[in-house]
Amino acid sequence: METTTRVPWVTVLVLPRARRRVPAALAVCLLSFVSFWIAQRAAHVSMIDLLVYRAEGATVRAGGDLYALRTTHARLPTTYPPFAALLFAPLTLVDVATMRAAATVANLALLVAFAHLSLRLVGRHARVEHALWVAAGAVWCEPVWTTLRYGQVNLLLAVLVLWDLTRRPGHRWAGIGIGVAAAIKLTPALFAVFLVCTGITVAVFRRGDWRPWLRHACVAGCAFAGATAPAAAVLPHDSRRFWTRMVFEASRVGYAEDTANQSLRGTLARLLHTGDPGPWWALTAAVTGALGLAVAVAAALRGRRAQAVVACAMTALLVSPVSWSHHWVWCVPLLLLVWESGRRRTAALLTSVFCSYALWWVPHGPGRLELHQNGGQLALSALYVGVAYAFLVCSGFRLWRTSRTA
Repeated sequence: METTTRVPWVTVLVLPRARRRVPAALAVCLLSFVSFWIAQRAAHVSMIDLLVYRAEGATVRAGGDLYALRTTHARLPTTYPPFAALLFAPLTLVDVATMRAAATVANLALLVAFAHLSLRLVGRHARVEHALWVAAGAVWCEPVWTTLRYGQVNLLLAVLVLWDLTRRPGHRWAGIGIGVAAAIKLTPALFAVFLVCTGITVAVFRRGDWRPWLRHACVAGCAFAGATAPAAAVLPHDSRRFWTRMVFEASRVGYAEDTANQSLRGTLARLLHTGDPGPWWALTAAVTGALGLAVAVAAALRGRRAQAVVACAMTALLVSPVSWSHHWVWCVPLLLLVWESGRRRTAALLTSVFCSYALWWVPHGPGRLELHQNGGQLALSALYVGVAYAFLVCSGFRLWRTSRTA
């Protein structure tokens, strides 16, 4: 209970009002979640990716060939590292209906945790009611909606990463979340690269204390190895096959030009009207990765932690061969960061982008219709990529201008 010695009457007036905020926020959040649940049931969502996870777990338990698996009516393959398949094995212990309900509840709980950590990241006092309000709205944005629709693990990975990056600097266990997230899915590994680059920059150019940064990265690397090595011992054939072959076969995940692929590679495939952008993607991805990490490191060196983390997340989504629209749950801390920076109109505009589902307004589906998009359709199907580039360019410009006036 809050106390004060100077103006006790303030406590009497404020505390009852503060206590009413949490139940009100909780009621609105639950109403939003229930409405979401009803809407998803009315849409007859299949949670198809969750079914793939269950099939992977069943294959592991049966001792089958994990990367020869094709499951569901869409004949979807296994795309994650073997460690993820081990984590999915418990899904086979319950029936499908129970699994779907449990996964939805777990993802909604993770959404509240993600909202809380995002608020901590942007420097706002993360009160419970604030996280509930954010989660109540965020559940309706396209990346989060699609994550729950498919039964995806994006919120889990984002929570693991933010749990690491919102802890106090130098915490001895900071890095475990990033390492485990990267062992489940490789894309979060870029956050470890960001930590290494920041540590090296501090050591070489700033002559400062580089040890917390590199310690953070080393813990992430050890956590990754600690998860991957046991998986290799349990699944030696699958591990050898994944790390020597499957990790390099981006095409097995799906068509590059698919509208849902909101990565640089997907945008180039649609723009060039080809299923394989080839060297154009390799070159632009390399340049984007280098410049994006430079922006993230520069922001970190100036103490702008939220800007650094969001810049790294945007870079990872851009340079990944495949970044499905549901991977963009990182729009939540992005929107909060823009809002907290005082750019309320920009935040409202970006919110409309992620809540409009506009990328699905273009021709898509069987027949590879995305290879024949016109100019307006190309713009709609590149909205998330455009937002990421705009954020990186604006952030880089402001950091450069700050360094010039310092």
